[in-house]
Amino acid sequence: MEYEPVIGLEVHAQLLTNTKIFCGCSTKFGATPNTHTCPVCLGMPGVLPVLNKKVVEFMMKMALATHCTINGECNFARKNYFYPDLPKGYQISQYASPPAEHGWIEMEIDGGKKRIGITRIHMEEDAGKLLHDEHNPVSHVDLNRTGVPLIEIVSEPDIRGAEEAAAYLRRLHEILVYLEICDGNMEEGSFRCDANVSLRPRGTETFGTRTELKNMNSFRNVQRAIEYEIKRQAYVLDSGSAVVQETRLWDDTAGVTHSMRSKEEAHDYRYFPDPDLVPVVIDDAWIEAVLNTLPELPLEKRERFVREYQIPAYDAGVLTASRSLADYYEEVVRLSGQPKIASNWVMGDVLRFLNEDKKEIRACPIAPAALAEMIRLIQDGTISGKMAKEVSEAMYRTGKAPGAIIEEKGLVQITDEGALAGMISEIIGKNPAQTAQYREGKEKVFGFFVGQVMKATGGKANPQVINDLLKKMLAGTE
Repeated sequence: MEYEPVIGLEVHAQLLTNTKIFCGCSTKFGATPNTHTCPVCLGMPGVLPVLNKKVVEFMMKMALATHCTINGECNFARKNYFYPDLPKGYQISQYASPPAEHGWIEMEIDGGKKRIGITRIHMEEDAGKLLHDEHNPVSHVDLNRTGVPLIEIVSEPDIRGAEEAAAYLRRLHEILVYLEICDGNMEEGSFRCDANVSLRPRGTETFGTRTELKNMNSFRNVQRAIEYEIKRQAYVLDSGSAVVQETRLWDDTAGVTHSMRSKEEAHDYRYFPDPDLVPVVIDDAWIEAVLNTLPELPLEKRERFVREYQIPAYDAGVLTASRSLADYYEEVVRLSGQPKIASNWVMGDVLRFLNEDKKEIRACPIAPAALAEMIRLIQDGTISGKMAKEVSEAMYRTGKAPGAIIEEKGLVQITDEGALAGMISEIIGKNPAQTAQYREGKEKVFGFFVGQVMKATGGKANPQVINDLLKKMLAGTE
């Protein structure tokens, strides 16, 4: 039987606040275990949580960026489930009254656009981290992450394949990073995804039994895990058996999913309102203030780059991969007035240098003004494109301005027609056989003369001037 996959994704994004959601402990990653803790996040008796206002504002940014309705009031609830790495024995989350719901994002699939619905976005605290000893039957716990603020973004079951799921995640990821509310680091766990996957006979509307996939720490692994689970469920159904509702773990090494536990439902968590936290009231003025802080988002920025700078969609996609890269490119364009040439240099040499050194654009030694200056020097004929390659690398390695490098290396392009004409005349005189061949119609010989002139000038001659003079002098018109 032919099946249609039905997929919904639950994404947890760690927010880039300086302190935790309900206390003043640091959220910085990589500290010595159990040093970023206090009585509140350790769940000591008698302590009271206090909501971090910045968490609410970051949640609102994501809600507005994904076209969600922001509710005027929301509440926190206690989610009772045994967390060995959450000392108080419950997680503070939100359930019955989420702060944002009924949103959507658009993503590009197969040359077109598809809209994926967002059911809800809510705030919650993270749990700690268990560290299992490979040599002894013990586990250690690091509670630094306990209480770190998260937003959970729950999609509608609108996704119909593993590739679509990966595309949705990439779109969500880039929005979070553009908003500067999440660093998106999947390896450190600041962007995590669970996938709910089910199959149904193609053409039917009823949903099948779903499984939840966990332990996927890259876009590639999400896609691979979903692809495997679709095949596994199809095999189960074709064998006449029923899919079991359960949570399964992705094993990246083996490329398979394993059963972890039966799937919980909402009632299994025994949600009830947290008596220590008052309702959060969000009025229109607060929403408007947060709305005014939103940057231009990546999809809109890509479309504007194509429209405004007349560059290919591919270039726009690369240049808007991060907000800082897009800002860098736009500054080069503003200073040089050459959108396509700027695109070529940023996508080419600049990104190549950065990738080789594993650096971000913010750490680039070539300032936008320096790159724009180099582009102007190419345009006015001071240096050739070939020379510019040498200049750009020197700029990256030394941080010096292009003018200083050109002077140090003696790279000024020769454009004096009088000086070049003398060289060309001498080269033509020394190569009578090639001259005769060219005049007999063998135009490929022209490249030979260009090479000879470039060799004589150490590659510093202006190619256009060379071409013009050679054509005239070989034809005997000058």
